[in-house]
Amino acid sequence: MRKFKKPESVLVVIFCQTTNRCLMLQRQDDPYFWQSVTGSMEDNELPRETAIREVFEETGIDIIGQNLELIDAKYSVEFEIFPQFRHKYAPEVKLNKEHWFYLPVIKEITPMLTEHLAYQWLTIDEAANLTLSPNNSEAIGNIHSLIKSI
Repeated sequence: MRKFKKPESVLVVIFCQTTNRCLMLQRQDDPYFWQSVTGSMEDNELPRETAIREVFEETGIDIIGQNLELIDAKYSVEFEIFPQFRHKYAPEVKLNKEHWFYLPVIKEITPMLTEHLAYQWLTIDEAANLTLSPNNSEAIGNIHSLIKSI
């Protein structure tokens, strides 16, 4: 039996505190699509656990091992799944619930890409404009207020 993705995911915006730039990743399955770290929750997994796992899988950053502060925005959005990605979900699923997190880092790292074609460190405005995902763009845009609070 085919296993479909759970329609609940995380979005983790990684940004560098010293350069005020954020990390953007180019998808393998759609090279025109750039995004922050994102991934579906697994069964019995909490959003924070998913965020930690996905950051490691997609970038090689070990949040726990490096004692980094993963900030839970305590915010989630529900959005319509892009048509080109719907085949990964059960046929009746059209919406996904996404939990937002932020990961501040001190320096821009070179990620170990396993699920993406390329990466870029971009200014907040450049990154927000690059992504095709309105919610990813909004989350990136919120970094300005987040930076003032940390």
